[in-house]
Amino acid sequence: MMAHPAQSTVDPARGRRTSGTIGRTTALIGGPVFLLGTALHPARDGQSVAAVGQLYGLTHDLQALGLVLQAVSLVGILASRVVTLGRRGPLGWYAAILGTLTWFGVIVFDGSHNPAVARYAPEIVHTPADLGAGGALLVLPALLLFPLGYAVLGVLLGRHGRGWPGLLLGLGAIVYTVGGLVVFVAGPHSPLIQSLEVVGAALYAAGYIALAWTVRGMT
Repeated sequence: MMAHPAQSTVDPARGRRTSGTIGRTTALIGGPVFLLGTALHPARDGQSVAAVGQLYGLTHDLQALGLVLQAVSLVGILASRVVTLGRRGPLGWYAAILGTLTWFGVIVFDGSHNPAVARYAPEIVHTPADLGAGGALLVLPALLLFPLGYAVLGVLLGRHGRGWPGLLLGLGAIVYTVGGLVVFVAGPHSPLIQSLEVVGAALYAAGYIALAWTVRGMT
């Protein structure tokens, strides 16, 4: 007698539901954790960075954790297929994932590099003078890819009936990035940096919460 091949017990629908649950849960956590790290960020001039010691690295650890959770969320929601964005939908998700991961690299670099520089050359911390070739290769692409990725995802979400998550994510990422760019224009002492980054991170976190709510209603 011929043995019948074992039938697969994998349930694709169950797998997608699990992915949706993971995506929703990590969205609810990742956005607020990133906001918390941003809100606690110390002053950015070299003397202040040196004075706060490990707190500078801790705030960046929180931001990095938030970004990792966000990347997991985006992958989970994409895999769950509960939020369909048409033929170009995957482009939006992949763009946001790429932007999130590149910004994760910036946050890790910032959190480790600037405290070290602040010990011996505090006057150049968060200035163009400290942006060497290696740092520029990491920071400059991320300054484009992070807001662009979420702008693309936001537009696609808006076009497919999910306007609030799209608006909050896209606008939040752009405002937050503009806050980071101010440091190169107005210097690290400018209060606009923290104000814009916190406002942007708050909108961005609200966007993740809204996205999680959208997924909740479909899983």
